[in-house]
Amino acid sequence: MTFPAQVFLLFFAVVNFFIFLKAFYECKTKQNAFGLTPRLTLIGAFVWGDAVIFGLFWTLVSIVVLFLNDWLLFWLIMSLFWVVRSVGETIYWFNQQFSTLDRNPPKHMKGYSIFQNDSIWFVYQIIWQCVTVVSLVFAVYFGWLWLQSL
Repeated sequence: MTFPAQVFLLFFAVVNFFIFLKAFYECKTKQNAFGLTPRLTLIGAFVWGDAVIFGLFWTLVSIVVLFLNDWLLFWLIMSLFWVVRSVGETIYWFNQQFSTLDRNPPKHMKGYSIFQNDSIWFVYQIIWQCVTVVSLVFAVYFGWLWLQSL
């Protein structure tokens, strides 16, 4: 693994550990588990409750990958994570479309100015399906590269 990759992973581990600590505080002390975290989308966290788990997850992944000195393994884990996360989000938005609960009122959703009714739900489903496809392609590609490197 190159030195810049090692620096990135160390930085990623430290940042995610601080995300974990902040998220734990938000959930435990402020009881804000459902507070939105738009800046943490890249690690898969949409609310503080997500950030508790994913902050710790990405910290541990980074440490293990650093220990194994395997940059491709990091990208394989990242792509597989996004396969699972995006499938989960697709299911979530599908269920939201038919739910009587109003957790995410359509008028508060990004994109509502273009898709002004319940159609916003299928737009979110399709977006996450696209993320699933891209993540699967990357997972296959990085898996193939990783297996070749063994």
